[in-house]
Amino acid sequence: MNLDMVALAKAAIKTRIRAAENPARPGKGAPPSGVSQFSVPTGAGATRVLFYKPRSGAGEGLPVFVSMHGGGFVMGSADDDDRWCREIADNVGCAVASVDYRLAPEHKFPVALEECYAVVKWLCANAAGLGVDAGRIAVGGHSAGGNLAAGLCLLARARREFAVVYQVLDYPPLDLTVDPYATETGDRLLTPATREFFTACYVNTPEDTLNPLLSPLLADDLGGLPPALVITAELDPICADGERYAARLKAAGVEVTYRMFPGCMHAFTHFGPEEAAREAWALIEDKLRAAFAKG
Repeated sequence: MNLDMVALAKAAIKTRIRAAENPARPGKGAPPSGVSQFSVPTGAGATRVLFYKPRSGAGEGLPVFVSMHGGGFVMGSADDDDRWCREIADNVGCAVASVDYRLAPEHKFPVALEECYAVVKWLCANAAGLGVDAGRIAVGGHSAGGNLAAGLCLLARARREFAVVYQVLDYPPLDLTVDPYATETGDRLLTPATREFFTACYVNTPEDTLNPLLSPLLADDLGGLPPALVITAELDPICADGERYAARLKAAGVEVTYRMFPGCMHAFTHFGPEEAAREAWALIEDKLRAAFAKG
């Protein structure tokens, strides 16, 4: 492991220690204020889910957006997206289920993917008790969460245990076979060393990167997948992943909206610039609202 990788590992450990010490974090028992939480039985064990409903008090049969946070499969939690989950619930008029999936390197591919899939399946089976509509479920995520959402849609197509009406892929990594040092854009967050570190933590062997469930761009056929919104950032080194995936979805007959945000880096929806972030969130909300209206 080179010095850059050692530094990244130390930073990731520190981040996770600080998160574990936060009394509002998993294991401490308290969800964010005004939010309910429950544990879903999955193959990985009990998975924590934060559950949001519109503050307007909308009735039963709500559509639901299943959200998967970012963090390179190594860091982050459902709590990190609390602000945006609240806004989506209120502005779209839907429930939001934010999945606190397990992290690498303790839990490698495909643990988090299967965990998120199991949560969606459980939501469908328990829709009536939760007050949601099992026929109007969308999935989405940011960065690593976008990868999980894309893989989940491929799994759902193959297994046919539930239907996803829409997918939101926000600056997702979709081809982990690519050499991270082959693309240098000056992005200060997603550096080549960071990408290398995240992948090394998440995969069991390099051969895992050839699996379309981890690298959806390697899937032979993208036909029959849910309509999609794909968002990328111009200065993001994985911008081409989203652009290529959107083009392939369109070629396969899938309804797709692709939007690249000029002058932005990876994770801009969370860290700015503010104007671009607001525009991206409004686009996500508009597309979810339209997808749920179609049912």
